Amino acid sequence: MSSHRQGSPGVFRGTDPALFVEVLKKPLAAVAIGFLTLVVVAVALAPLLAPYDPIHQELDSVRLGPTAEHLLGTDALGRDILSRLLYGGQSTLIGVLQAVGTTLVIAIPLGITAGYLGGWFDRGVTRFVDLVMAIPNIMVTLAVLAIFSNSMTAAMITFGALASGGVIRVIRSAVLSVREDLYIDAATTIGLSDRQIIVRHVLPRAMGVTIVQSAMLAAIALGVQTGLAFLGFGPPPPSPTWGGMVGEASSVLQLHLWMIFPTAGLITLATLAFGLIGDAVRDAYSEKTMHQSREQDDRERVDREIVPVTETDDTALLSVRGLTVAFGEGSEETLVIDGADFDIHEGETVGIVGESGSGKTVTALAVLGLLSNGGRIVSGRIRFRGQDITAYSAKDYRRLRGSKLALILQEPMVSLDPAFRAGYQVAEAVRSHGRMTKRQANRRALDLLAAVRLPDPRATARLYPHQMSGGMAQRVAIAIALAGQPSLLIADEPTTALDVTVQAEILDLLRSLKDEMGMSILLVTHDWGVVADICDRAVVMYAGQVVEEAPVRTIFTAPQHPYTKALQGANPHFSRKGEPLTAIAGTVPPAGTWPKGCHFAARCPLATTSCTTHRIAEVTIAEGHRSRCVLAEPTGGPTAMREEVEAR
Repeated sequence: MSSHRQGSPGVFRGTDPALFVEVLKKPLAAVAIGFLTLVVVAVALAPLLAPYDPIHQELDSVRLGPTAEHLLGTDALGRDILSRLLYGGQSTLIGVLQAVGTTLVIAIPLGITAGYLGGWFDRGVTRFVDLVMAIPNIMVTLAVLAIFSNSMTAAMITFGALASGGVIRVIRSAVLSVREDLYIDAATTIGLSDRQIIVRHVLPRAMGVTIVQSAMLAAIALGVQTGLAFLGFGPPPPSPTWGGMVGEASSVLQLHLWMIFPTAGLITLATLAFGLIGDAVRDAYSEKTMHQSREQDDRERVDREIVPVTETDDTALLSVRGLTVAFGEGSEETLVIDGADFDIHEGETVGIVGESGSGKTVTALAVLGLLSNGGRIVSGRIRFRGQDITAYSAKDYRRLRGSKLALILQEPMVSLDPAFRAGYQVAEAVRSHGRMTKRQANRRALDLLAAVRLPDPRATARLYPHQMSGGMAQRVAIAIALAGQPSLLIADEPTTALDVTVQAEILDLLRSLKDEMGMSILLVTHDWGVVADICDRAVVMYAGQVVEEAPVRTIFTAPQHPYTKALQGANPHFSRKGEPLTAIAGTVPPAGTWPKGCHFAARCPLATTSCTTHRIAEVTIAEGHRSRCVLAEPTGGPTAMREEVEAR
């Protein structure tokens, strides 16, 4: 029973007050809930709050705008608009409640029972839903109004019944996934009845999607109810309804424009509020589910090797220790970065080099907090200027990106919006990082375009991306990245899509900008020539691990890891005329298929049995030079393993 309780998200989902706390933490949702609460309370207390009788006419005060006596003015017959809104909201909101209530009364039991029981009952409900959704909703509602003498109650109940088909489908889909969870089987084995399981465990799991659907349906029902009243159905004049008031205002629109704004504005805001609440509940429910799933997955993840996290270097601008990144959840989780360590100091250019699939770009994106959906940092630490940013929220990262950290993408055209001119996009980035007028931002944009060595900044500012060459587009992308004057510029293979001449110009530009602005650069590349040209230190990655890190001169003159040597041997820059280019046998193993020991062992000509039996620790060769290899020679002489290999 204990395992059942531990594994069951059960009652918390949809009924846990923490879910509603998360909803209230969202500013738009809090405002929407507050607004709707105010409207409902005001409408319910209309007899106490309304300053006038809603049907009382003052023919000497017709078509007035807002005044001290009539806060929202008067209509064409001198009736107080505020009073009519308060009283009219009663029938309007009751109609919405009738529609939503009818839908839920039908959809919740049918959707949950069909999803849980399956079989013939599920097939019957599915056919019923198909039939209901094939019926023209509005046409049937209008027919009901005609049959029941304009009874808005009958109309909204009919509308809710016909709208239940879509909600049944959504709830059924949610329950089908819940039905496969192991804790449902556990509840069955301990003797709980189907009714107990549905009420205690399945129903709460469906409450999230039910609330979202209810909010969306309330917005639609409000539109239908006011629309019908606008057409003259429902309570006859002079009884106030929101839709009827819109109809009255539209008939005198040319004489009194103000009349349309209070009622139409209130309907619009209420509809928007319902939509915002639905979105907020959906997001909060999704975030809560993901968070609890991660906690459960962490408890179940017993076979993952724990990567020790060493102390970060507080003197470094960026210090990464034990960075482990995964995609997917539970049994489908796949590690893509496995305990990466590296530092970047002020004014330093560090290159991350390796074959495609080594994890270079994912490492850079993890630093920026830009991992795609499903990606997350599962362990490790990232410190920027001494501040731990590992667990930063999206809001925290938004304050950091652009002004402190900036990114240049591999393909320049991806960085630019094809619908806007280059100057506008640079100016937009400038204004997002500082308060200034449009004129000041445009002037700053031209300065940035000049700083990236575009020959005619004004002419370039007027160009659309499709009118620029690759080199020009990359320079504009660099200008956008520099708009916030970042301390660390992350460049993801910024020269790959460019020809050789433009590559050299871009590298020279980055070098100059680094010196002029005093920033640091993290350069992701697979080109050793780029590393030699611009980098101070190199970090070699293979299959998610940092296998070697050293100053650039050392990495070229005294590499210690066989993969580093093999990469350099396969570099066309180092090839000799007339000799075939050396290639590394095999390919980088995809994430999820890494061997237990050295990830490079299957392709390494020097591998021994010791390379595949345990995790390979990093060895410090000298100050600033580390290698993840049993053959690495630390300060003090060759290792016993190297002596064994040489003896062979």
